Amino acid sequence: MTDWINFDISKLDEADLVRLIRHHNACYWTKGALEISDERYDELIRALEKVNPDHSLVTAINSPQVAGEGKIRHDEPMLSLDKAYSFPEVEAWAEKYKRSEDELFLIQPKYDGISANYSNHILATRGDGEVGENISSKLPLIELETAGYTGPVDRPVRGEILIRNDDFQKIYSHITKKNGGTYKNSRNAVGGIMGLLDIGDMLRQHAKLTLADYEMISYSVNYRDLKSRWPELVEKIEHLPYPMDGIVVKLADEAYSKSLGNTAHHPRGQIAFKFSGIRKESRLKKVQWSFGKNCLTPVAEIEPVEIGGVTIRHASLHNAQNIIEKDIPLGDRVVVERAGGVIPYIVSSLPRDNRTSALIDACPNCGRTLVRRGPELCCPNAACSATRLKLLTAAVKNIGIEHLGEPNIRKMMSCLGVTTLKDIFDLTLPDILQLEGFKAKSAANLLNEIAAARQVADYQVIAALNIPNVGLNIAKKIMAEYTLDELRKMTAEQMEGIATIGPERARALQAQLAEQAAFIDELTAALRIRQSKGQGTETLPTICFTGKMPEKRSCYEALAAENGYTAVAAVTGDLGLLVAQDTGETGGKLTKARKLGVKIISLDDWLREIDAAATSPLPDNDLFAPRKAEPKEQGQLF
Repeated sequence: MTDWINFDISKLDEADLVRLIRHHNACYWTKGALEISDERYDELIRALEKVNPDHSLVTAINSPQVAGEGKIRHDEPMLSLDKAYSFPEVEAWAEKYKRSEDELFLIQPKYDGISANYSNHILATRGDGEVGENISSKLPLIELETAGYTGPVDRPVRGEILIRNDDFQKIYSHITKKNGGTYKNSRNAVGGIMGLLDIGDMLRQHAKLTLADYEMISYSVNYRDLKSRWPELVEKIEHLPYPMDGIVVKLADEAYSKSLGNTAHHPRGQIAFKFSGIRKESRLKKVQWSFGKNCLTPVAEIEPVEIGGVTIRHASLHNAQNIIEKDIPLGDRVVVERAGGVIPYIVSSLPRDNRTSALIDACPNCGRTLVRRGPELCCPNAACSATRLKLLTAAVKNIGIEHLGEPNIRKMMSCLGVTTLKDIFDLTLPDILQLEGFKAKSAANLLNEIAAARQVADYQVIAALNIPNVGLNIAKKIMAEYTLDELRKMTAEQMEGIATIGPERARALQAQLAEQAAFIDELTAALRIRQSKGQGTETLPTICFTGKMPEKRSCYEALAAENGYTAVAAVTGDLGLLVAQDTGETGGKLTKARKLGVKIISLDDWLREIDAAATSPLPDNDLFAPRKAEPKEQGQLF
């Protein structure tokens, strides 16, 4: 009996491949149900192409079943595109058809929807490429997006009927099907709606589809620069707000492109780069929740899968909101992407029956019921040892004790009863020698560094309090205008007037300064604090992000802004910092930055750096006095 889903490509002969492809064609194009991912389906087509490149299934032009009003013959055929699954394949195609190093190519998104053509006041699907289905009755649901225009479909255009990513999140969570269920993804929603004979219910629910003009978004590049600019162009395409499964590369000279002619399946002057080359299907086995400073972070454990010669066993899930939005439960088959050598992450899932949520309700360390704060899951228990460890580790770094890491802080908490930053400043040499792995020299070195951190800038003290959204750079801006005593006397309303401080951050700052007042007094009494007000401020560099990253670019730009940076889009000689997931990659921005001598830093290093503090000179201190244990209040963290 054929296993339609869990098949091993390497063990399939031509008959098996044909059987599987026909089955999944029927599932998707006829029933509108997706049993395997695009990436898995592409594997089947590529395997069949190797054994029989002329098979009709390899060259077939497919189209979904829709409820239409009759057949329409296209004035010009709407063919499919030849496919490439790696940049070398794209480059080989471009090399074949270029007439010089200056041959111009257009890079466009390959939308993931239903191909359609609007002409002579009729909207029709692609169909078999020659004859499509009249779907003009669906026009009341469809908005056209083309260059310089968004509105009713009122002009000739070829494009893709789809649902924008933002529309799917905002609108389709409230739209129900006839059976009362909701659409799990935008592709199924488009197929389901286009298959309706009566769209009245969709109109009543304010459903919206978009017809995206194929020519609306286009980036030009000559052959000479194609390789160096490819990562940058892929990045631009992937950040567009549309469902996509690849990139279209075409000759810019339309007359020359047409002169090359077509095969029965595709035009020779265009090719599609499929994301399948950097994506594979696996199964989500379980989710591991690790503790961060203020939240729990989910990491997926998946069945091992090879992508680009690397075996992947774990993938990022980013946060709780991402799991909800992408509808990713345990046991589902998931699509994993690893592009440009970056951290793998889960793109989507393929729903199954009897699903088990990947989210958790209780803290895995202390058992307290978790709470949602924005997109994150957080433990509200101030006494949770795992949360305390992360908070204390962050406070230690912000105060400037660079070489005291989490493992040794954990030992201090369990062996010496350390719970606050003040406790660390109270440590003596005999205390540190009690810790496993410390000898006289290493203990003395650590104690010297702790002593050095007693001489500290006032903004480091503020950053060490772990107030949400108040890191070193924000603290530095605040303390440039006010002394610590002045700040502690201000109301939240007065704090809102400080540059980069909004209402939410002001409320958190004022509340924490009041809540931790006794501890701040105790801590500052043990430190020699340098005042920043009147001393001038260090101007933070402009910052630019490049390359594929785990989160959307806007997330990192917002984080940069919160920490006092100015995010810019281009690399110039004045740029202060270029952040890339993989600094070893070659690309337009990275290449230009190297030529201009711009500092380049990895994303992971930058994320660590925005919360790091510079070490300070060693002041006088009694290093060898015995530490006196003092009782701590239950909620005191620092």
